Amino acid sequence: MLFVGVLYPLIGLFVAAVTLEGALLPLFFPLVAGLSIVGPLVAAGFYEIAKRRAEGKEAGWSHFLDPLRPARRHGILAIGAMLIMLFFAWLLIAWTLYQATLGRLEPRGLGGFLHALFTTPEGWTLIVLGNAVGACIAALTLALTVVSVPMVVDKPVSGITAVRTSIRAVSANPMAMSRWGLMVALILAAACIPLFVGLAVALPVLGYATWHLYDMLVER
Repeated sequence: MLFVGVLYPLIGLFVAAVTLEGALLPLFFPLVAGLSIVGPLVAAGFYEIAKRRAEGKEAGWSHFLDPLRPARRHGILAIGAMLIMLFFAWLLIAWTLYQATLGRLEPRGLGGFLHALFTTPEGWTLIVLGNAVGACIAALTLALTVVSVPMVVDKPVSGITAVRTSIRAVSANPMAMSRWGLMVALILAAACIPLFVGLAVALPVLGYATWHLYDMLVER
């Protein structure tokens, strides 16, 4: 579990190293933000541990990958495929927005990019549109996964059934789920600030908290 908690910061640092000084610079923020789209898949292991603890069973690191065992992995793989497609759709949208706005100015290097981003109409248009689209993608990810991923860990249900249940749960509790989504976003943003190191703590905590939220929303 410690390895999984440290893995995300390492991925964030790798993304920074690859993008900050190259042609992929405009995708730095979308890539880092997009990691939260596939985050629920990583959290499946934490859901398994939380479930076993609630049932009074042994709950060690050896059970972290139990959701991927052949008899149980179909739901996880189906939801995972959906989230990966959503991740690439987000990157495509982000790149299209960049090309339509700031990309026209052809900023050079990190300094030129930041200067153009915060001092030009094109830059502020990109900021506003990018954050608006990102918020919509985040809300969609929440609706699709907040119940579905813990459900396929908890029960032998299909990915489609779990996703439908998740959407119904969010629709029935819009204000509570909006507050939950905002809290998760703020925690992840704060955890990313110190070189992504905070993610090593934030991910397990959010994983266990989401399991208990699922336990309250869905009759088991």
